[in-house]
Amino acid sequence: MKFIAVSKVFCFIRLASILGFPPVCVGSVEVVGDKTSKNIDILMPGVQPEVSDTYLCSATKVDTPFYIIGFQPKAKVGIVHHILLYGCAVSGSAEKVWDCGTMYGGQQLEQAPVCQSGQSIIYAWALGAPEVHLPDGVGLRVGGDSSINWIVLEVHYDNIDSFLPPVNDRDYSGIMLMTTKTRQPKSAGIYLLGTSGEIAPHSTTYMETACSFDEPIELHPFAFRTHTHDHGKVVSGYRVRNGEWTEIGRKSPQLPQMFYDVTQPGVTVKAGDFLAARCTFVNDDNVTVRIGTTTKDEMCNFYLMYYVVGERLPEGNGCFSAGPPTWNWSLLRDIRSENAPLNASIVPGTTELLKSTQEFTKDAKEGDELRASGHGI
Repeated sequence: MKFIAVSKVFCFIRLASILGFPPVCVGSVEVVGDKTSKNIDILMPGVQPEVSDTYLCSATKVDTPFYIIGFQPKAKVGIVHHILLYGCAVSGSAEKVWDCGTMYGGQQLEQAPVCQSGQSIIYAWALGAPEVHLPDGVGLRVGGDSSINWIVLEVHYDNIDSFLPPVNDRDYSGIMLMTTKTRQPKSAGIYLLGTSGEIAPHSTTYMETACSFDEPIELHPFAFRTHTHDHGKVVSGYRVRNGEWTEIGRKSPQLPQMFYDVTQPGVTVKAGDFLAARCTFVNDDNVTVRIGTTTKDEMCNFYLMYYVVGERLPEGNGCFSAGPPTWNWSLLRDIRSENAPLNASIVPGTTELLKSTQEFTKDAKEGDELRASGHGI
C-alpha cells in the first residue's frame, strides 16, 4: 500500500526492496553534478558485533551542503533493535567504526561518544518502521554553514547469532538518505523528550517529563514517534500553553516505531509554551526495571519532528527529567498538571485507563527538570 505525498502532507511508503541504489558511501559525502536529487547510503561497513546489546557507530563527513528530504531504513527486525542517525559538529571518533555505548564490553574497538560536540538527532528507526518522506518544502540541512559537519550512524544490535561462527555474517544496516541540493524554504528538526527513573515490581508507572520552550522561534510539529521496550503501553506528548494541554501525539510503542502524523495538524510551539510527555508502563515482573541502554532495561522517549520557516533552528533539542520515583508533572506548577488529559494513559483504540500505582518520594524539588541534548536513545 502506498500513500502519495501532496502539499504539506506527511507521507509514508511501506518498506520495499528497490533496485539501483548507489554504492555504499564510506568516509565522506559530496553531492556533485547537475542533478539536484540523490540517494545516499549511510551504512555499517560490514561489521560483526560480538555481544548482544552492542552499540556501534560509524561516521560520514559532509563535504558539501545538501538537504535531506526522506529516509529509508535498511535493517532487519530481530537483529537490529534500533538505529539512530545523528548530526555532529565533530564526530565522536576518527575510527571507521567504534563502540559508542556497549555496556558489557566484548568488542575490541575504541570506545568513544557519538559526537565530540554539536550533537543532534536526525532520524530514528525501530520495530520495522517504513521509510519516511518529509512534507513538501521541508528539508533537513546538513553541511555548509549548518551545525552538521558529520553524520553518525548508531546501530544497537540485539540478536548477534548470525555474526558468530560458523555463520560469520557481516552487517550493512543503515539508512538511505533521500537528498536534494535545492534549497528548501522550511528546515526540519527533532526535539526529544525522555526520562530516567525506575518501574517498581507489579506496578503501573507514569514516567513524565516537561520543559519550558523559551526560544524566539515558532515550531510547527508535523510528526511524532514513540519508543519504549516491552513494558511500555502508551506514550503521549503535549504542548501546554497557559495551562491548556493540546495533544501532539499518542501511540502504543508496541506498534511499528515510525513517525506518525501529529494528532492536530496546525498546532504550533512558541516561546512561553511547555512541552510535556508521559510514558505509561506496566511491570508484572518481580524485579524493579530501570531506564538503561540494554533490551532488558526500559526507555521512555517521545520524538517530536517539526519544521521552522527559514534556516534557524532552536539551540535546545531535548528535555529530560529524573523520572519516578522522584519527579512527575505535579512538580512543575506552571503546566497545571491537573489539566492533563485523562486519556494520556489510554492506549488509542481502547477505553481502559491505566492508573498509576507507583508512589513518589517527597524529596524532589519543584521545577526540578533537566534540559538535555537528547543523546543516544
